[in-house]
Amino acid sequence: MIDLQDLEEAARRHLPRFVFDFVSGGSGQERALRHNAAALEAVRFIPRVLSGETSPTTEVAVFGQRYAAPFGIAPIGMLGLVRDGAETMLARAARAHDIPMILSTAATRTIEEVAAVAEETFWFQYYPTQLPSLNDDLIDRARAFGCRTLMLTVDTPVPGRRLRDLRNGLQIPPRLTPKTLAQLALRPRWALARARIGAPELANLRGAAGEDRRSFADTMKLLSAPSMTWDDVAGLRDRWKGHLLVKGLLHPEDVARCAGLGIDGVVLSNHGGRQLDSAVAPVDVLPACRAQAGTDLTIIADGGIRSGEDVAKCLARGADFVLLGRPFVYAAALGEDRIAPMIALLVSQLENTLSLAGVPMDRLAEVLAGQGETAQQV
Repeated sequence: MIDLQDLEEAARRHLPRFVFDFVSGGSGQERALRHNAAALEAVRFIPRVLSGETSPTTEVAVFGQRYAAPFGIAPIGMLGLVRDGAETMLARAARAHDIPMILSTAATRTIEEVAAVAEETFWFQYYPTQLPSLNDDLIDRARAFGCRTLMLTVDTPVPGRRLRDLRNGLQIPPRLTPKTLAQLALRPRWALARARIGAPELANLRGAAGEDRRSFADTMKLLSAPSMTWDDVAGLRDRWKGHLLVKGLLHPEDVARCAGLGIDGVVLSNHGGRQLDSAVAPVDVLPACRAQAGTDLTIIADGGIRSGEDVAKCLARGADFVLLGRPFVYAAALGEDRIAPMIALLVSQLENTLSLAGVPMDRLAEVLAGQGETAQQV
């Protein structure tokens, strides 16, 4: 593995088409998905030379806890579809390498299982569902098993139109059709492993809607909260005594509102290009959101990050921390032995970027090209 792109190509060859499409696809025409990468590509540095900054540190403090690197594992639903036990694999790697792992509500392993493995690196992503009793249960279980950081996701009032999944007829659990059987025949190793363990299920939502099988779009409707308002966010802030993050913001005024409610941090995200297809890229709005947040609110960014240099770009634009999703899915799909090298590669790339830029992490903004202009675009 020389680059994270190598993982994606290997996963493409390993996974059936409908599974790879589920991981890699976006919504609509996938404009937001492509723009996430293009926006990061457009960020440039003007390096400083002869600075002596050749042994950079990547350690960072978030919510009073120190981590070995300024990135973590984003919440990813249905991870067990790519490989059985993927969530616990990632949790072990997170604990071993001292980075946070955020478990999705739509995970295929329970809160209890993953929290026991991740220990102090465990965060939980909370999707407010349309079932109040389920919502209470999710929050109470996360608290009971030691979760100190809760991530409320707010950018799914309705599901995005993920055309690849709709065309593939993706269901939870997956069902066999002539189309999927043909794709499985091309990936016999994956198909045999899946046949031995059976279809994955959403472990934290078991029996929630009283249905054994539903389309993925219907599953996302269950995890959508169309009536949620800022009053609900304020109510959750009162109820949750740990660190509270709000994920799925892009507008600077929404960031300011979170700061006013006493939220500890926000995640600037367009859901990996899987919701509004015309949404801006998080890296585009980072400077304006940073200006609204001030210094007290932690800003985390995701979206299209595929290297340690991309991590540095987000930090330079105003993020305190970043999350990666798909690369960790590709690593887990190929096996647990691919996850640790991927984390090491990201750290190495970040160290290399800092050395070549000639500044430590907390001064990356000083070498950002066109900083004044780009900050005014939003």
